Amino acid sequence: MTPRKTLQLRDPSETTDDTPALKKKGRGWEISEKRLDKIHERARYLRRHASPAHKALAARFAKEDFGKYKFTRHTVVGSAILDFVSHPLGLAIAIDEENQNDTLAKRRDKSLASVGIEVFRVPAATILEDVEVAMQPIFAAMNARYREKQTARREHQSKYGSTPRRPRTPRRDGDRERPRR
Repeated sequence: MTPRKTLQLRDPSETTDDTPALKKKGRGWEISEKRLDKIHERARYLRRHASPAHKALAARFAKEDFGKYKFTRHTVVGSAILDFVSHPLGLAIAIDEENQNDTLAKRRDKSLASVGIEVFRVPAATILEDVEVAMQPIFAAMNARYREKQTARREHQSKYGSTPRRPRTPRRDGDRERPRR
């Protein structure tokens, strides 16, 4: 009889400095559940009571067909509420209002960049004047971010190789689908 192979876990005392510590609060972030719930309530409030610039940009985004790169409104990422986010692109659109704190915004942008989300800022006055003029740099940022993701994917595939896909076998007319396990 052959011995069974089992998964061997490392001893926690043997961990090295380069492995990230497991964060046990706030759905993976270092935020308490109570605070995270308040942030989600605030995002819900902002969705219901949006600014005129936000409404105009949301209406413009609703007209576009971005495919899998769609934008969601007032999304919570960590402890930040972002105006519009496309997670597959890793791009957030932030509307700069007149009375906002710029140092806080820069700090938030830096923390979002550390998790792979690039923040693109658009002044609210530009959106209210002409939405189409405001959309041109957004489209340019989306294209640039898409190209960055594409080159990173190509570099990864050239370095590690792509995983071969299993060919699908054609079904015959008399075959029934087998239940999945």
